[in-house]
Amino acid sequence: MNNYLDIINGKLKEYLSLRDQGAQTLIDAMDYSLSLPGKRVRPTLTLEFCRLCGGEVENALPFACAVEMVHTFSLIHDDMPCMDNDDFRRGKPSNHKVYGEDIALLAGDALMIRAYEVMLSKDTVEKVGAENTAKAALLLSEKSGVLGMAGGQVIDLESEGKNVGIDILTEMDNRKTAALIEAACMMGCIAASADDEQIKAAEKYAHHIGIAFQIVDDILDVTSTTEVLGKAVGSDENNKKSTYVSLLGLDRCRELVDEYTKDAVRALSVFDADTSSLEEFAYMLKNRKK
Repeated sequence: MNNYLDIINGKLKEYLSLRDQGAQTLIDAMDYSLSLPGKRVRPTLTLEFCRLCGGEVENALPFACAVEMVHTFSLIHDDMPCMDNDDFRRGKPSNHKVYGEDIALLAGDALMIRAYEVMLSKDTVEKVGAENTAKAALLLSEKSGVLGMAGGQVIDLESEGKNVGIDILTEMDNRKTAALIEAACMMGCIAASADDEQIKAAEKYAHHIGIAFQIVDDILDVTSTTEVLGKAVGSDENNKKSTYVSLLGLDRCRELVDEYTKDAVRALSVFDADTSSLEEFAYMLKNRKK
């Protein structure tokens, strides 16, 4: 799956090879955040699930890049002073620290819109068909909107400074973190015209690694350093956020990460093709240090 990174980065660069004298600053701001070095978890999963379901990986690239654009737009907005107020992202100054809050806001908006331009293009429709294209676009909308990522972010904001319980925290992360990973995996299946059972299994795998991913994030916010993580640590405590660590403690959090990872691997049993890469990927996320 590491082989996908260059393919994804090259295609993202292609999709943002735009030139417009009046809006070049906006394009540069979009490219700045999209080009920051990252794990590309979501687009990698899109491509691998497409392969797993017997599809052509190249056909899933528009969906993979779209989900990464949506993810990047959320990070730009997340870092802004009105949200988490973080000065660094992936070891570099946050978008608003480089381009100002006004351009950063628009860069996030434009990346979200660009994602759908890429997904709904004539080229995408020719590769995966109109029905699959519409199905994937609707899915990404649902998983990133009010009932997905955006709604989860609202729960996060409204929970600051409050002692919320584990039920609210889990609901927040189901939406804020897991939903977009679910979209990534499911869109890979859709690009390959997979059946409903396979799409559902992909969603289940994604849900489990998504929650595990968030718990690891909470652990690293307590145990890591700014130099290793590439962003400020201790922000959850500073913002008085309830986290898995604050509610359950480090030992229980590590146990939960292990449980969710094993459940993710079990979800792959419905696929006939080799799932070892996705199994290894789940364990890699479990053991990540940044």
